[in-house]
Amino acid sequence: MKILIRNGRVIDPATGRDEIADVAIAAGRITAIGSVPHDFEPQRVIDATGLVVAPGLVDLAARLREPGHEHEGMLESELNAAAAGGVTSLVCPPDTDPPLDEPGLVDMLKFRARKLSLCRLFPLGALTRGLAGEALTEMAELTESGCVGFSQADVALRDTQVLLRALQYAATFGYTVWLRPQDAWLGKGVAASGAVATRLGLSGVPVAAETVALHTIFELVRATGCRVHLCRLSSAAGVALVRAAKAEGLPVTADVSINSLHLTDVDIGFFNPAMRLVPPLRQGADRDALRAGLADGTLDALVSDHTPVEGDLKTLPFGEAEPGATGLELLLGLALKWGADTGLSLADTLARVTSRPVAVLGDALGSLASSAGRLVEGGVADVCVFDPDATWAVTPQALASQGKHTPFAFASTGMALPGVVVATLVAGTVAFEAREHAALAR
Repeated sequence: MKILIRNGRVIDPATGRDEIADVAIAAGRITAIGSVPHDFEPQRVIDATGLVVAPGLVDLAARLREPGHEHEGMLESELNAAAAGGVTSLVCPPDTDPPLDEPGLVDMLKFRARKLSLCRLFPLGALTRGLAGEALTEMAELTESGCVGFSQADVALRDTQVLLRALQYAATFGYTVWLRPQDAWLGKGVAASGAVATRLGLSGVPVAAETVALHTIFELVRATGCRVHLCRLSSAAGVALVRAAKAEGLPVTADVSINSLHLTDVDIGFFNPAMRLVPPLRQGADRDALRAGLADGTLDALVSDHTPVEGDLKTLPFGEAEPGATGLELLLGLALKWGADTGLSLADTLARVTSRPVAVLGDALGSLASSAGRLVEGGVADVCVFDPDATWAVTPQALASQGKHTPFAFASTGMALPGVVVATLVAGTVAFEAREHAALAR
């Protein structure tokens, strides 16, 4: 279908483009930005007057819960949530059931996602078989099936000899290893160590659980030269270590979740299970350091850390509740809120959820590396059209995700989020369109 997005504010953080322009789309690609050929005859026109036309969002951490946890999230429901949130590409960790440690599982997941045509899916393969931390997976075969990197998800790898061998092998073939820095023994608590955890009688996770793991990872990166992406930093000390590692020239990147960027341990309140998250929410100084680190480039990307949780598992006592929260539909709004609070331009804000996550993925994207997360003529037509001036209240039951638990529900926070997604296009196909806007398009 030929589509014309007319008269929108076109923002492409990768190139610095920020102008009122038309965008012509045909055969799944952007054919023109600005001056549309006279002979271009669109089959559909989307009026974007007063709206922002941006690259589709790229989320580096979203659990889709399939296979194995379909009672918490189906592939269709979670990819619908991605489209509703303006997310056109996402990376899913390998902690499914069974884990993504066999090419056949990856092939099946990618095939189902392609059939839905709602969002591009980039799986991470399991670093070790069954995520057990013992035998390495067949990384070459998993890469051929479409894995963009290798991870232990939230399963801490206790054996540093296994981690060393994994990094050596990955470095040999240019693979990226994705690690959430957490010491296997220090990270067993349910809340961040501090006054709140002590007052509530909750087992604590000290900052050292993150920093000890980071020191280990950096030493092994120095020894192997392997490229490592650090997932969901949570502490000020962790940000400082990543900043020093980058200054040293180590091949590392890092991200932070929307939860850690906006919340602190105080938000746990009186054992609110919606705040049971991994990594745990830390103190205000940690949150401020994470926000500053994302602004100055120490942290490369903002992620939703989307983890839909079945209802009954969130109504248990805090320490027993399953950690996680839905986030795909909140990523844009919480990114815009952080950007406004920090004083960044709209383009700089959007870079953290578009072009910079793509830079983290790098060559693993193959032919998409040059145009994903960007708006360029000849590039893929992955587009998010949103109203930057509109706000919306997060109502859990109205979310497209099967998971309805979020710490940002308006009923508990009274906080409305900026940025309402009007339309999402994936490869030139309209994957989502707000009902109230549908009448404006023909």
